[in-house]
Amino acid sequence: MTSHRKSRLTKQSTLTQRAVRIGLFAAGIAGVATAVPAQAAMAVSGEVAHAAVVTDHVFSHADRAHHTQERDEFTVRQFGTVNATAVRNQADAVSSGCSADDHCRSVALSFQIVTVAGVHTHLNAVNLSNAVNKDCTGCQTLAGAYQFVVSTPTPLTLNASTQRQLAGVHRRLDALTHSSLPAADLKKQVDDLAAQVTGILHSAVAHAPKQEATPTVTLHRHLDGWPGH
Repeated sequence: MTSHRKSRLTKQSTLTQRAVRIGLFAAGIAGVATAVPAQAAMAVSGEVAHAAVVTDHVFSHADRAHHTQERDEFTVRQFGTVNATAVRNQADAVSSGCSADDHCRSVALSFQIVTVAGVHTHLNAVNLSNAVNKDCTGCQTLAGAYQFVVSTPTPLTLNASTQRQLAGVHRRLDALTHSSLPAADLKKQVDDLAAQVTGILHSAVAHAPKQEATPTVTLHRHLDGWPGH
């Protein structure tokens, strides 16, 4: 038995999901938002929270019983003013037990957009992807995690035009995820979509008040896949 491992957008609906739950940690940290694998969600909090925590995770597994599994998630989470934020985005894809004559295809892609406000916000951002082929000759396995962090000195709410543009990117991501493109071509086109998201977010913050700090858009990207890059 051999196991190969390398270091390493969910369907948008017209309805957004409110996914911020304000709570209290034992250590005194308030404001928890927990992502649920579902259609593209928007978490909005109009009130000041001490901290916000969010995790988005996409997992796909293909094997001889299910030769193809392709999943994507596209989440938008707006937290307003926070003192500390911990965000995690992860994509894992596994192909197992198939052969060159009867190969598998496993694709997991996660786009996470987070907006936070505050001049002295402490941010802990984790973005991971991992693709595993286990006894799977000739299989295609791709995991991609794209995390976009928008930081502004005052709360920024993405307007309807920006949301429509992001929804359009999500539809294109969903089409790519379920396409039959070879892994190498899929990686390139998903990277192109990530560049579009970055451009949309830069436009959104272009007119945000600068005050003590300049608004920023940061992309964390991690791709892992078989066949190799």
